[in-house]
Formats: sequence, C-alpha cells, structure tokens
Amino acid sequence: MRLRRLTQMGLAEIADRGRQETAKWLDRLVPVMGPGRLPPGGPSLRVAPDGSGATAALELFRHAAPRRFFPGVETGSAADLLREEVPAVWREIVASASELGSRQLDLLGYSSLTLGEPIDWHSDLVSGRRAPLRHWSRINPLDAAAIGDSKVIWELNRHQWLLPLAQAYWLTADRRYADEAIDVVDDWCRANPYGVGINWASSLEVSLRLITWSWAFMLMRDAEALSEAEFGGLRSQIRAHARHIERYLSRYFSPNTHLTGEALGLFYASVLFPEMAESTRWRRLGRQILIEECRRQVHPDGVHFEQTTCYQRYTVDIYLHFLILAARNEVAVPRDVRDRVVRMVEFLAAVCGPDGAMPQIGDADGGWLLPLMRRRADDCRGTLATAAVVFDRSDVLPVGDGAGPEVLWLLGVPGWERLRRLRQEQRNPPASVFFRDGGYVVMRGGEGPREGHQMIVDVGPLGCSISGAHGHADLLSVQCLAFGEPYVVDPGTYCYTASEAWRDHFRSTQAHSTVVVDRTSQAQPRGPFAWRERPAVRVRAWSTSEALDIVDAWHDAFAGLRDPVRHRRRVVFVKPRYWVIVDDLDGRAQHDVQVRFQLAPKRVRRGAASWLAVEGRRGEGLWIGALSSVPVSVALHEGESDPQEGWVAPVYGRRRPAPMLIFETTGVLPLRIVTMMWPVRRLERDPPRVTPVRDAAGRVIGVECEGMTLWVDESGVRLEPGPVHEERPLTLAGRP
Repeated sequence: MRLRRLTQMGLAEIADRGRQETAKWLDRLVPVMGPGRLPPGGPSLRVAPDGSGATAALELFRHAAPRRFFPGVETGSAADLLREEVPAVWREIVASASELGSRQLDLLGYSSLTLGEPIDWHSDLVSGRRAPLRHWSRINPLDAAAIGDSKVIWELNRHQWLLPLAQAYWLTADRRYADEAIDVVDDWCRANPYGVGINWASSLEVSLRLITWSWAFMLMRDAEALSEAEFGGLRSQIRAHARHIERYLSRYFSPNTHLTGEALGLFYASVLFPEMAESTRWRRLGRQILIEECRRQVHPDGVHFEQTTCYQRYTVDIYLHFLILAARNEVAVPRDVRDRVVRMVEFLAAVCGPDGAMPQIGDADGGWLLPLMRRRADDCRGTLATAAVVFDRSDVLPVGDGAGPEVLWLLGVPGWERLRRLRQEQRNPPASVFFRDGGYVVMRGGEGPREGHQMIVDVGPLGCSISGAHGHADLLSVQCLAFGEPYVVDPGTYCYTASEAWRDHFRSTQAHSTVVVDRTSQAQPRGPFAWRERPAVRVRAWSTSEALDIVDAWHDAFAGLRDPVRHRRRVVFVKPRYWVIVDDLDGRAQHDVQVRFQLAPKRVRRGAASWLAVEGRRGEGLWIGALSSVPVSVALHEGESDPQEGWVAPVYGRRRPAPMLIFETTGVLPLRIVTMMWPVRRLERDPPRVTPVRDAAGRVIGVECEGMTLWVDESGVRLEPGPVHEERPLTLAGRP
C-alpha cells in the first residue's frame, strides 16, 4: 500500500515529505532547540531569550504594530463606540472574562468543563484520557482509545477562550484580566516545550494559537503585566510557532483549510514582527500560498471544494483577515483572488437563512478562526457583516440585528459607519440560484426577507476531489426553511474520532433527507476521514422563473447492488406556495425504498387527509405528504440508538433527538414516489387539498391543487391552469 502511494506522488511531494521527515528526525534528536532556539525545560514567558533587545522591541510593538494590525484595536475609539452602541455585547465580554475565574469552560458542544489547577494541557477534558508527553511526530491524534478526542484537546489549546480576558482589559483597563491571561499563557509555555506533546502535532492548531496570541497581546500591549521579560518570551514563542508552521506546512497532508490557516498564521507573524529575520520570507510565503490555494480550493462559483458550509465560513474568515491585513500593510492581492472571495461570500449568504443562520452541509468541527464574540455555531452574521463592509455589498447582510460587533474589532469606527450606511440601503429579495461548480441549488420565495421560504438541494459531489474527507453521503438531499424557520435539516456532525459508530451514522445516507435503497448508504466510510467510493452526480436540467424553480438530477450510488438502481430526483418549487419532490428509482428487481426527511427538533402530528404536520415556533408549520403507485407506509423515529435514528448535532460534541420521517415501500422497479411540502401560516386549518394525476399504470404524473395542475411526466415539468378531473384528497397508507 505504501509503495503504491509512493508511485502516485509527484517529485515535489516526495521531496517535501522527505524534507519534513528529516526535520522530524532532527527535532527528535535535539528536541529542546528546535526552530525557535528555545531553552530546555519548558521556557517561561518571563525569561526573555532575546536579551536586552526586548525593551526596544516592546516599545516598537506598542507604538508601531497597531498601525499594521486591525483598525479596531489601533485606538480606543472602537471600544468606546462598542460600549455606547452595543452595550449588551460590552457587558457580555466583561462577564465572560469574569466567569473564567471559576475554572468552568464551554468548549464546542460541551458545557461547564472543569479546568484543573494547574491546567492539564494534554488531556481530553471530556473523556479524561491524556496524550503522552513525547515528540509530537510519535503521537497519533486519531487514536481515540489512547488519547481521547484530539479535537477537544486542541480546542482548549487554541486559547480562543482566553480572548475575552484580553478584550475585557482593552475595554476596562482592569489589570486583573491581563494578569490572568498572561499567567495562563506562561503556564502553557512551561507545559509545552517546543516539539513535545500533541499541541505541536497539527500545524493548523499551532497557527490558530499564534493568531489568538497576536490578538490577545495586541489588546494587552499597554498592560503593566506585559513587561520586557514577558514580551521577550512571547516574541520567541511567536517565532517558534511560525518556524514550526513553515517547516511543517500541510501542502500534502491536508491541503485545504489546514494549509490556508497556516499561511494566514505566517502572514500574521510577519505583520506583528517585521523586524524578525524570517519575517519577509513568512510574508511572501503566506501571501503566495493564500493566493494559490484560493484559486485551487475555491470553485469559480465561490463554493469551497470540501463541500461543507463550516469550512466555507472558515475559508471566508481566513481571506477576510488576509485582505484586511494586506490592505493595512500595502501588500498587493490579485484582483481575481478578491473576486473569488466575493463569490464565496455570495454563496454563504445564499444558503444562510434570513437571520444569518448557516445550514449544516458536510462536516462541521464547531471551531472558529477567531471568535471575537460569543455566537452559536451556525451564526454567520459577523462574517457576513464584515464581508459586506469589505466589499461594499449590502445584499449579503443578514436581516435584523446582531451583525456588527466583529466589524468594530476588525475594521474600526470607519467600518462601523459603512455598516450603518449599508443597513439603510434598499435590498431586493434574494433570488433562486444554481451554483453549478459546487453543486447546490437554492430555491427562494415567500413572504419577504425576514420570513421567506428556502430549499437547498445538494446536487454536488461527495466531498472534495482529493479524498472527500469532510463530505457526507448526502447526494440529492434537501433542506427546507419555511417563514425563515428550519424544518428539514442536515443532521450535522457529532464527532470525528470519539466514536466510530456515531461518526459513521451522522455522515451516512440514512441520516440525511434523501432516498435509501435496500437500507444501503450511498458510500461506505474508510476510517474517519475517507470513503471507499465516491459516486457520481449529474444535473440534467435547471431552470428558474417567476412561477417555477426546477432542478433535475441523478446519481449512481446504488449501481453496485445486485440489481443496479439509479436514483433520479426532481425538485419543483411552485412559487411561493409549495414544493413537489419527484423520486424515480430505475431498476428491474424488487427493492426496499425509503424516502427520508430529517426534521428539526419539532413536534410532528397527524393531520386530516393523512398529511403530516410539522409545527413551527410561532404557529406556522409545514405539511408533508407522499404518494406512489404502490402503498407507502409512514414512520417516525426519534432519539433511537439501536440502530441510530432521529438525531441532530447542532454543534460538535452535542446531539439531540429530532424526528426522522420515513416514507417506505417495497416493490418492483421502476418506481416513483412523489412528496409534497407545503408551508402554511396557521396549522390549525385543514391541510391543502391535493389530487394525484396518474397514468394507465397508476404512476403519478401530476398533482392538482389550487385550481392548477403541475405535470411531472417524461416530457418535463409544467404548470397548467385547471384541474384534470374531479378533485380527490391525497391519501397515504400507514400511520406515524
């Protein structure tokens, strides 16, 4: 296997991997020296390895670095404006900083985790397992049995949870906050000598810690606790971190957000400490990688190649930080890169709900590039508001309040004033759109920007072309918002390595809103971040008009069955009233067919005429019904563990029960099942009256409702006035 992999590598990859392996060997041979030339024994921040030059460097840092950094921390004017215009956020930051004294911490989806005294930086606070203190290259971060969940360990060691301490000091000048933050970083340095332990095992994690420290110490630059000694230690640590990143760039290991995040860390280090000998090289290398990877990782339509919304937001944030810092430091960025970032933002805005809530597609690790305020894992308002200001685009702003505090930190008072102007601009209702390269259809319509309807149809590949690592087996799946509220959702990502069974469930076809044949997933996992096969998807047609949105696509994921089956799905939006989903299964033998819909955590009840009603928060709701030429049973599963059915993970590490609705039938193929989804303002009214139109074989070829007939036959999809015959209510077999 290794020989075959070696023959698939190019000379550049072989050379890079060989160089990194040599570097690891040398690091293990002389671990205490490493690229940072740090002294042995876990150096303290309070030992200044750079000697007497630290005093001059600290003065330079205090007075010159702010002009190279983000505008929001150059002067105190942004902090004053934050207190005046968004006092709730000001109070929350100070409260969060004060709460850290209790040694209780929320990480990812885990609440009230207890930090020890001192903090054990190498332990998984959830499982209690501890990574060994050996050279990082001899630790397997995916070995959950030995070390627990490396994701939890790394989240602790990013130090993003310390950021409120630095922010609170900046806002209040209370030295206690700075003292505590510097003490914690000093403790980390003592416990993590260069190259020793799991916290050096991922260059991305090293970069994220460097970025957090950059912000924290910029905010605390005038603190009495940041003496020449502490600053000298900090500068050496930043240098060691940047050298490590440069030496172990993820060019071939994880050439995705790992590589771009690492490049941004190098760019940060060059901005903060341009006097370092390596700074020019770091700036040039970071810029080069970010430019090259934007062109490689981002499709022309703006969809990130990993096919996940979480990593889409990560990438947008990375490039927003890069563009802001580049502009502040007069670093040229090619126009095509900027244009591609704009298209990334357009995609993110298109799939988000009107309140800026991001739907989960593919993996979501629950992390952030830099959480400048506390937000839900799916909250994109800060990212979209910052992008709106950077690109002067009011159309990507989410509706309502809450999108703004990040703009103050990143862009200062001028950015805030631009945001205020953008909020006042008239915006057209969002249109339906097909992202052809990435493979997503977004259908829009409804009752205004705040309470519109939206359906996302996944017609793209299973993950990126390299490995599909973060993609899910969710081909042709759908998600649905009605009146701005989610009803049909993606299950999310519960874990990566902590549990193989739960990892495989949440990325399986059975957990998504699509069709399952013979209880078989569309693809089989190979470890936590790979697939044995990656089935193909083809889009036959897409059209949008004032009356109808139509997408027609198919995949070959079930071609490996004894009797090969092809799944074709057509989704029709009759604007702005209802959706019709037509699933055609083509084969020759008898098969079990399930049409699955993972619902949000809501109450589902039986309605008149055999419709199912999904109840919303404010009295609105969604009616769902299905029909076929053969009897279709209806089942609901919620919070079941053997086998797993009916779960969603709102954030990494947390799962909760939610209804999985299954329409199921067994019959000889070909077979067609038609599902209708109908948003209604008040669920207490009777469900809509719908009459199926059938051909001679009993197959549904149209539906009649509201005085119109929607035809879904082989000649295409069309909407015509008038019923075909006397209306009969749609009926379904089975009971939930």
